[in-house]
Amino acid sequence: MGLAWVGALLIVEIIDFSMGNRLDALGILPRVWIGLIGVLTSPLLHADFAHLMANAGPMALLLAILFSDSRYHPKSSLALIWLVSGLGTWLIGRNAIHIGASSVIFGLVSFLIVASLWMKSWRALFFSLIVFFLFGGLFYGIFHVHAGVSWEGHLSGALAGVWVAWVMHGR
Repeated sequence: MGLAWVGALLIVEIIDFSMGNRLDALGILPRVWIGLIGVLTSPLLHADFAHLMANAGPMALLLAILFSDSRYHPKSSLALIWLVSGLGTWLIGRNAIHIGASSVIFGLVSFLIVASLWMKSWRALFFSLIVFFLFGGLFYGIFHVHAGVSWEGHLSGALAGVWVAWVMHGR
């Protein structure tokens, strides 16, 4: 699943590049009704190939872990993280177009860590420790603001992951 995802992202970026990056306009534009289309499209869009490559490895690994165990409810968890992180970005984002898969990456990291607490599974705990050690530093990206980086997407993704873990496993 992870490699298929990365392949799809690469195809989208090649198409976007060939069109002069015009697809990036389909990202999330906060608090504008037409900007809601970006909730669905923004994780597929990247500013350039470097941006795509920064997201590709983590996304492939996190999806491999997510889809390795049906108890994570991988399809519905991924869909909810995708949608809730996008809606959160649409609600709190600054007035700019937000693109990239990092909101989903932050959501998957927090989901995999928090879900393991409720799953009572040694396997889930093992994977959550791997995720924490590999990606725990990502949460610094919620608070450390760089020009052009959507900390709002990072925060929305992290909160979405926690919420989805609670919905899927904590209630």
